[in-house]
Amino acid sequence: MSKKPVIVFEGIEGSGKSHHISVISKYLKRNKIAFIKLREPGGNINSEKIRKLILDKKSNFNKITDLLLYLAARSENIQLIRKYYKKKIILIDRFTDSTIAYQHYGFGVDLKLINFINNYLLKKFKVDYTFLNIVNYKNMIKRLKLRKSLNRYDKFNSRFYQNVQKGFLKLANKNKKKYKIINSNLDIKMNENLIIQSIKKLI
Repeated sequence: MSKKPVIVFEGIEGSGKSHHISVISKYLKRNKIAFIKLREPGGNINSEKIRKLILDKKSNFNKITDLLLYLAARSENIQLIRKYYKKKIILIDRFTDSTIAYQHYGFGVDLKLINFINNYLLKKFKVDYTFLNIVNYKNMIKRLKLRKSLNRYDKFNSRFYQNVQKGFLKLANKNKKKYKIINSNLDIKMNENLIIQSIKKLI
């Protein structure tokens, strides 16, 4: 594995992925290790504009439009990602697994369509390691209630999130060597330490 790996943090809402990527960012800064951090959707000026459209509570896109908007945001990030690929550690808050978990396992969009466009956009770009954060529905709801505001993707029913999380787990189980499953129902400090120790080995 490259010592400047691409590391992705995945999981449903309230699973702690954004918290952990923030903790790892601070760890890398303290140790003066070069990295970039992106989020999807988002990451650069154009992608952030698309993010606002997707997550706006007033938006009511059909599932194909939603997919294409996510992939459009990714398309805007590719140039930035390629610029630093193998040159710096790349941390990404959500990536291709989220597209498959939400759009295919959650909404039922054809997986072949998702893979076709992803492969076209990414070409030889590969993710080296993924931290998949899982959380039960009770804790997810408890954490969402603590947020100052909720977006469109914070308000689906429990069955939807269950299907999405099962989708994530299916992806992880297909390639266990490149995934670490983090049980976000457990102590957050313990998980922080677990992830930091894993990061040390990766870099």
